[in-house]
Amino acid sequence: MNILIDKAIPFIEGVFEPYGDIRYKDGTAICAEDVKDADALVIRTRTRCGSSLLDGSAVKLISTATIGVDHIDLDYCKQHGIYVHNAAGCNAGGVMNYVLSSLYGIASRKRIRLTGCTVGIIGVGNVGSRVASTLRILGFKTLLCDPPRAEAEGPAQFCDLDFLLRNSDVVTMHVPLNNTTRGMADAAFFSKMKLGAIFINAARGEIVVEADLKEAIPKLGSVIIDTWCREPNVDRELLEMVDIATPHIAGYSYQGKLLGTAMAVRAVARYFSIKELYDFFPNPEGELKDAVKLDLRGLSEGQIASALQYNYPVFTDDFMFRLDPGAFESLRENYRYRREFFID
Repeated sequence: MNILIDKAIPFIEGVFEPYGDIRYKDGTAICAEDVKDADALVIRTRTRCGSSLLDGSAVKLISTATIGVDHIDLDYCKQHGIYVHNAAGCNAGGVMNYVLSSLYGIASRKRIRLTGCTVGIIGVGNVGSRVASTLRILGFKTLLCDPPRAEAEGPAQFCDLDFLLRNSDVVTMHVPLNNTTRGMADAAFFSKMKLGAIFINAARGEIVVEADLKEAIPKLGSVIIDTWCREPNVDRELLEMVDIATPHIAGYSYQGKLLGTAMAVRAVARYFSIKELYDFFPNPEGELKDAVKLDLRGLSEGQIASALQYNYPVFTDDFMFRLDPGAFESLRENYRYRREFFID
């Protein structure tokens, strides 16, 4: 069995070596020659898996240690019998931490009162659901827009997009990138948002029409962007215009990376019947391996903001990115994974 692995995936080196021929390579550099004899690929979003990479290869399985699959041509894989597995939900806690730290952080800096705010959550999968449940614990009202879920489960707990945009003080994006979401945050979208509303995108860059966002910024309250079109070549003008800018690291928590790697390894193990790895989970040493429980009951907004910044100082990520936007990929690859927190 030959397995090719993105060398930036943490906690995976040495796991498969007893069971086959294992190679590691930078994900952006993986090419058709590399995968020609590979039975499985274990990758991240930086490896584009389509006909140009996979034609004539031996690949039977692609296991991505990410929640998204927009870097994989699913139709091609289906037609050629290649099984695709993603790590659905692995980064939900990390993104929730990012949204809370950014929201309370920018509110504290700009003296925005959050009490009584309504947060509109667009996309209510693993990540959006985690964001929604935590916000409710903190006393926020939430509006949920997720047409596929509304169709499957009934409309009772969901609203349409126009209603959400008109009635939300904060709009946060958590949709996958596909044909229905690409470019959905366009001029019409922003024109329907409330004057002074906060906009957060920690989903995928291409769901936003960045030129339209730049036009809308003067009417918005604050803009927080983690994902960008044309990564790693971000729009420098937009970066200077937004309040918080980070290099696609919202989900980069220690716990999220542990879980993402575990899910990717288990998928390979079950496909190839490596029973010893069916329940694999990394076992790193150190205090970071467990998430931190935060008790924020009875605290003021300022105290909550301070507690969140202590556990995840998002403005440090913002500062480092602004120092050198051209280091986008380096900042991601050398990121010091942060410890997750949860609120009970």
